[in-house]
Amino acid sequence: MHHIATARLQLRPLHASDAPFMLKLLNEPAFIANIGDKNAHDLLGALRYIEEGPQASYRKHGHGLLLVERLEDGVPVGICGLVKREGLAYPDIGYAFLEQFWGSGYASEAAQAAIEHGREQLGHEVVVGITAPHNQASIRVLEKIGLRYQGRIELPGIDGDSCYFVPPELLKPARDLAS
Repeated sequence: MHHIATARLQLRPLHASDAPFMLKLLNEPAFIANIGDKNAHDLLGALRYIEEGPQASYRKHGHGLLLVERLEDGVPVGICGLVKREGLAYPDIGYAFLEQFWGSGYASEAAQAAIEHGREQLGHEVVVGITAPHNQASIRVLEKIGLRYQGRIELPGIDGDSCYFVPPELLKPARDLAS
């Protein structure tokens, strides 16, 4: 797995030693409300999440969620990366950041870098985005990185509809959504 660097951030594969950070992130109220409860309520649960989620994705797909750290001090601020989801033809950009770092531009900076890495290094010409309809912060990030709202979709393993965002070149007119 590659490391990805931006002007302010480094994205790197998640390791077992990141379990304390992941425990905190996975149990933030906003994470649970916007993404869901991953049943990682102790360090063992956080470690299981890392092993069965991101690390399994690295092995199976060659990509997955990465730890996002500030370059200046190595402080972990969130996770971001390409995710292969059942029901989607293309990988989607996934991200979650500790609330204390919201509003800093880290999500859009990391997401843009992950998408560029996916295109240039992994051959993924198209990357899409999904988010909960009520998650306005995530919607703004997807729009800021150039994705456009296509409509709502239902995906396996996700409760309720998700807002589906695509690159502008894939945007279908509303009349074509049923096809």
